[in-house]
This record gives sequence, C-alpha cells and structure tokens, in this order.
Amino acid sequence: MALTNSGSEAEPVEQSSHPEVEQHSTKVLMLGALGVVYGDIGTSPIYAFREALHASAGGNVADRGDILGVLSLIIWSLTIIVTIKYIMFVLRADNGGEGGVLSLMALARGSFPKRSAAILGIGIVGAALFFGDAVITPAISVLSAVEGMNVVTPTFQPYVVPLTLVILAILFAVQRFGTGGVALIFGPITAVWFLAIGLSGLNHIMDDPEILLAISPHYIVAFLVNSPDVAFVTIGAIFLAVTGAEALYADLGHFGRKPIVLAWLAVVFPCLLLNYAGQGAFVLAHGGTVGHPFFEMNEGWTLIPMVVLATAATVIASQAVISGAFSLTRQAVQLNMLPRLQILHTSEKQSGQIYMPRVNLLLALVVMLLVVGFGESSRLAAAYGISVTGNMLVTTVLLYVIMARIWKWQLWLATSLTALFVFIDIGFFGSNIVKVFEGGWASLAVAFAVVLAMWTWVRGSRYLFDKTRRNEIPLDFLAGNLLKKKPQLVSGTAVFLTSDPMSAPTALMHSLKHYKVLHEQNVILSVVTAQQPVVPDSDRVKMETINDLFMRVTLTFGYMEQPNIPRALAICRKQGWKFDIMTTSFFLSRRSLKASPNSGMPVWQDKLFIGLARTAADATEYFQIPTGRVVEIGTQVAI
Repeated sequence: MALTNSGSEAEPVEQSSHPEVEQHSTKVLMLGALGVVYGDIGTSPIYAFREALHASAGGNVADRGDILGVLSLIIWSLTIIVTIKYIMFVLRADNGGEGGVLSLMALARGSFPKRSAAILGIGIVGAALFFGDAVITPAISVLSAVEGMNVVTPTFQPYVVPLTLVILAILFAVQRFGTGGVALIFGPITAVWFLAIGLSGLNHIMDDPEILLAISPHYIVAFLVNSPDVAFVTIGAIFLAVTGAEALYADLGHFGRKPIVLAWLAVVFPCLLLNYAGQGAFVLAHGGTVGHPFFEMNEGWTLIPMVVLATAATVIASQAVISGAFSLTRQAVQLNMLPRLQILHTSEKQSGQIYMPRVNLLLALVVMLLVVGFGESSRLAAAYGISVTGNMLVTTVLLYVIMARIWKWQLWLATSLTALFVFIDIGFFGSNIVKVFEGGWASLAVAFAVVLAMWTWVRGSRYLFDKTRRNEIPLDFLAGNLLKKKPQLVSGTAVFLTSDPMSAPTALMHSLKHYKVLHEQNVILSVVTAQQPVVPDSDRVKMETINDLFMRVTLTFGYMEQPNIPRALAICRKQGWKFDIMTTSFFLSRRSLKASPNSGMPVWQDKLFIGLARTAADATEYFQIPTGRVVEIGTQVAI
C-alpha cells in the first residue's frame, strides 16, 4: 500500500446545539475516560512513592528532607508533564480528532515532506517504545496489586507470582470476546478507585500536616543539591508517578479532548495528589520507615477491600494498554510499517474495538515471562521508565514540528517551550537509562525487536516495489497495444489489485499469457492509506479512464479504517461506473519470495522480511473481498 501526503490540520468540531445532551454525553465520556485513559497513571501510587523513597534513602528508612523532596518532585512532575505538556499542548495536536504517536508522526510527515524519512524513523522508534511499555504495564501493575496480600499476611508470598499469572492468563484469554461489555464497568470501578485512594490519602494527611509544604519547589532544589548522586537515581523512580500520561493523547480519538481534560482536572489530579501526600505523611509519622505505605495506611477492615480494588484497577489499566497495542498495530499496518495482520472486529457498533490474535499471543507470552523472570514489582520498576520516557521524548520532538509547521508559531516560542520539555524528558530518560542492567534491558529488547521488524518491513517493501517495477510493462503502453490488437474478449469485469497503478499488474500479464483472453472491462485497482485517520466517502474513490478496455481506480482509506473494497467500489456508481459484484472477478498476485544476495539488504534481513511476509493475513480477507469472486495467481520473486 502506498502513502499519500494528505495529512492536514484538523478543523474544530462543531459544538452541539443541545447543551443538555452535550453535558450528559460529556459526563459519560468523562466516566469512560477514567477507566481507559487514566487506568495506568491511576495505579502508579501503589508503587511509585515507595520506589522513589527506596531509591533516595538507599534502604528502608528515609529522612524528612528526602520525603518532602520526593513528594515535591512527584507533585511538580504531574503538574508540568501531564497538566502543562499533555493537557495544554499535546492534546491540541490532533490528526482529524485522533491521537497517538503514529497519528502525530503522520501529521508531522504531511507538513514536512522534505524530512519524511527522518520523521518516519522517529515515529517507528516511538511506536516501538510504546510496545515496550505495553508489556511492562500489565506485568508490574497486576504484580504490585497482588503483592498487597503480603501486607495482609506474609505467608501469601509464595502465591504472588502464580496468582498474578492466573489473572494475566484470564485477562489475555478474554480479549477475543471484545471489551464492549466489560468497558461499561471500567469507568465506574476506576471512579471508585480514585475516590478510595483520594480518601485514603486525605485520612492520613493529618498524621503530619507539614507534608503539605512539599508543594513548594524549594524542597526539590534542596534535595537535588544535598545529594545529587542519589537524586539522579531517585528521579528515575519518580517518573513512575507519571507513567500512563501518554495514554491521554493515545486515546484522544475515543473520548475527545474535553472529557479527558475535565476528568484529569476534576478527579484524577486531585485524588493522586491527596494519596501521595497521605503516603508522605504516613511515612513521616512512622519515623521514615519505608514499607508498603499505600497498603499499610489502609488499616483494619479497609485493607482487603483496597487490595481487591487495586487488583481490579490494575487489570483495567492493563486492558487499556492491551487495547492500545491493538490500535497502534492496526495503524502501523495501515501505514505499511508492518505486514497485514489478522484483525477481528469484536463490536458491530464500534469499529475501534478490535482483536488481533497474534499480537495478543505475543503480548501474553512476553508479559508472563517478565513476571516469572523478575518475580517482584520492585525489580520490574527498573525496566519500566526507559520505554515511557523515550516515548515522551519522541512526542516532544514531533510536537515541535507541529508547532513550527502547522500551528505556525514564532520560532523562538516553539523552540523555548520544546527546550523546556526536552530538558525534563532527557533528565528522566537519563536517570532511567542507567538502569539498563538492573532490568531496563527488558523494555529496550522489546522496543529493539519492534524497530527491527518495522525497519525491515519498510525497507524490504521498498526494495520489492522497486524490483518488480523494473520488470513490469507501463500500463498505458500495454493498454494502447491491446486496444489496437484485441485478444479474445469475455463478458464481465476484471479487477486487478496492485500497489503500482502505473505498471501492468503481474496478475494481468499472467492472465493474458496463460488464458489468452481479456475481460470487456478491466480495472487496475490500488489501495492507498492517507496520513489522516478517516477519509470521507466523497474522497474515497478516484477514477481515471485509460481507454475503452481499461480504467484506473484508486481507493483511499484513513489509517484508522479497515479497508473494505466492495463497499468502496459501490461509491463508483455515483461517478458513472455501474459496479456489480456478481459479474466482477478480482485478480490477486500471490508472491513467493526468495532471498537473493543482490537485494541490497543483508541476507539475514532478507530472510526476516520473507518471514514477516509469510505472516501477513490473506489479502482477500483483509480487504473483505467475497472469496467466491477471487482468482489468485502465484509468482516467484527473488529479493
């Protein structure tokens, strides 16, 4: 599939003329956003404050300055990274209402065609880092929640990992049924979770009211100056408090900017601040002893319900990341960064609810290996920050392109704001990258594997396209000759799918060579993906008559759409072509690839590309063509 450069700045959505209806729908979307958007960042209090104190204290006892400094860092990280960077700026960089690193990449590429390859490379890195995050989040979230049972009784320790694996196995197993029904309870459960952690923190702030002084950033300065070497390591743990912030942008298309912003300002941000402050006051009141403050400050009968609620919240957070991985993979497939993968739609009403069996299986295997290999959430924490900080750094770089080229900001303003965000992102990334040998290698290994697969697919596809094009006959030349000297004509329409509409498709040449016949009407059909999420029907079809025998048709789909060729061709009736599926045959070329030393790629990359090509879903099924109308012609190509 080819790419068009049709990315453009999205127009603002027209506001509803019924304020009561709009207000009601906003509240519903806010509730949904709590479960999907904020599930990850909402479960960070379980482990973030504890890990940051362990890093700063270098043991199990922290002094007052460390506690106030750590809390102040968390407060200002949430304020600058989430409230200012994402809420105020990143959420405005929507691509036709859609968000996410690949949407941002597509928007940036459309505005900067001279640096298209470089921006594509940045987007691939960002997408790969997201997958690194996607395997760590379910592992650390569920594992840390189940570890809460150790606070109830230490005898539960041997059962933490087995129970975590059981919960994760069930979570990945139910993906095939879709999240439509389950999503109805995601929002309410997460709303209860935020209220519970907010009240839990508020209940303990009075243990030591001095903790409220941590709102002053001078505690950050004192903490960094007094022990810069320890502070550098601590900053990496502090970042655990903002993991999940990238979900605000990734899920923009599902909920819209207003519900996401309101949910953050009205519910999530206040409850997170209260809980972190409560944990700080609790630790101060207990002589700085760092145990498991999140669960320990829920005494008596509230402990077990909090453990159960935490487990439910972490499962929801994991579900959101898994769904995000499905969505990102589909975007990558549509943008020709990965081979076609099987996509199953789990809802008749919502096209965004999809299930990808191979992606689900790979995620499940890697997540469970991480749980078994690391065994404790504290060990996994070291692996968590690298991929998330890297993803945020990629977002900042792409945002700069949007500011300068689409928003048309003055260069000094765009550069100054980007420099601030880059300084913070690099600080967090640097403090996390030193943890490579402590566990950070895990997320980097996943990201590297994804980068290698995407790079190989993009590179191999380009080589394959160039090689086949050199051996093909120009379509206009062939069409002109066939019109002058017509072969035997048969009734009906033949549609030849090709990625190069200017050359004669291989299936057409083989059909002429072996069958010695030509249909009365022949359509050279190519499917392209626009660098925008959805393409309106008015722009879906482009038709060009070559001569009486041939016509060239281009179908354009957005990268968030599932291509449906028969439905798209039905639009051609409005442009004069009386398309009838029952008298139409679709001709597809099925290529058998073989490695060649003259491909321009190393042999190992040749073999990897061929392996990826073999995993591609059947084109007939992917493009939703009726199987009874398809003729496949096999060819062998050395790449």
